[in-house]
Amino acid sequence: MPESAVLLYFEDEAPAAWRLADAADLKPCLVQRHRFPDGELQLTLPAHLPPHVVLLRSLHAPNDKLVELLLAAQTARELGAQHLSLVAPYLAYMRQDMAFAPGQAVSQRIVGAWLANLFNAVITVDPHLHRVASLAQAVPAQQAITLSAAPLLGDWIARHRPNAFLLGPDSESAQWVTQAASAHGFEHAVCTKLRRGDREVEVVLPACALRGKAVVILDDMASSGHTLATAAALALAAGAASVDVAVTHALLAGDALQHIHQAGVGEFWSTDAIAHASNVVQLAPLLAQGLKSLA
Repeated sequence: MPESAVLLYFEDEAPAAWRLADAADLKPCLVQRHRFPDGELQLTLPAHLPPHVVLLRSLHAPNDKLVELLLAAQTARELGAQHLSLVAPYLAYMRQDMAFAPGQAVSQRIVGAWLANLFNAVITVDPHLHRVASLAQAVPAQQAITLSAAPLLGDWIARHRPNAFLLGPDSESAQWVTQAASAHGFEHAVCTKLRRGDREVEVVLPACALRGKAVVILDDMASSGHTLATAAALALAAGAASVDVAVTHALLAGDALQHIHQAGVGEFWSTDAIAHASNVVQLAPLLAQGLKSLA
């Protein structure tokens, strides 16, 4: 990134923004936000912006934030930004990649195209893609960059559970489990899952010996927590000595974390893609590498 590039951020993400600004050598600039009594938002950006601008916004609880992106991106262009990059460590609306019933909105396609229209580049971490092979298919921006926190979580696990057995809760987690396991020679395997609803899942353990093992379940996110809790309970029933969980995105809706611990999980670890008390891995150096790769 050019030396004059700035990083726009919102007050609720200030600690993450300062870490990223330091790692990527960007000047941090606060976007001031005001909410009117009727709920509408007013944003105030710096009065003058350089040609290269980065906007940091992790898109959990996304609906207000998507309006913020619309207002901030359009205003940044008017104030001098010519190349606008979005760093969204968590990228929302990626799970619905097809219509499962007549009339359903395919949110991935709609939101992805909208973001591509606003930003020249979009950088995210471990996006929740199912039947889509690459981020560029979901977000057809000039540059769509996917980073993975799996190696960083693998490093954390190696320090705290050096003899861990990595377990993926479903087939989609295989990519992250494989990445984290390869650097440290962890034993690993992946469960199979059948989802019957938002909070109803059936998980089947792989054919492997877990008795006496320190199992760490690794996945991209924890949302309702039901899949992780089910996999943990099965691993303990199969004789695992302990079960911990490591995820990139700690969404943790409602009582999800409590439900996970009630299933027998000891430690719950996450990255700071979403700010949470469980954060143990900081993504700023990884995100800075992504920014430096931009043309």
